[in-house]
Amino acid sequence: MFNYLTEGVCSREINFDIVDGKVTNVSFLGGCDGNLKGISKLVEGMDVHEVIKKLEGTTCGPKSTSCPDQLARALKKYI
Repeated sequence: MFNYLTEGVCSREINFDIVDGKVTNVSFLGGCDGNLKGISKLVEGMDVHEVIKKLEGTTCGPKSTSCPDQLARALKKYI
């Protein structure tokens, strides 16, 4: 299990596993509970590079990042 401390978003931490190049067991600590549970379910079993490609650069309101973007950053850090 990898954990990543987020920056500039409502969630404080992202936890996940990478198994055979696939993202699994994504969970967020804090943030918008329903939205983040939805993101976790949507990326479950996806190729790590595909998740990064889809989520990287997503912003939240006036912020330059978002929880999905933070997930992409976390995945990039751990691959």
